[in-house]
Amino acid sequence: MRIVWGPEYELGILVIDRQHKRIVDYINELDRLVGQPDARLGVDRVLYDLVDYTESHFDFEEALMERAGYRGLEEHHRLHRQFTFHIESLRQRHRQGEDVAEALLQTLQKWLLNHILEEDGAYRDEIRDFIDSIGRERLGGWVNDTVRKHFRVT
Repeated sequence: MRIVWGPEYELGILVIDRQHKRIVDYINELDRLVGQPDARLGVDRVLYDLVDYTESHFDFEEALMERAGYRGLEEHHRLHRQFTFHIESLRQRHRQGEDVAEALLQTLQKWLLNHILEEDGAYRDEIRDFIDSIGRERLGGWVNDTVRKHFRVT
């Protein structure tokens, strides 16, 4: 099932919303590949990019939560690591020749949407209040530096 990005998925934190949308793009590319007879190489590339980008997103998101003093950071970090471990397991199975595209797609769709709507929704107000309290301009430099630190910039 293709995910159509819309306002219902937005947290109102532009830098995080853009990252979530990018992850949705990867999921939609995987959705396009599922069931195609010659999809293995494409799935391999999407899986690599998705894992890399998701881990970068998690690191960035956690850095923002830490900067804001978010009290739920430890639990959120635990959820991120649990998810990363599960995706790494699917990635290993894929490397061993197993067709995991459908299982991966279902996991990503369920987890991502639940994570955005529930777990990320839990920090939304606190992070937005933090951003408002220090000003978007002051936060902007930190965001730019932190994005460069956690993401491959091309």
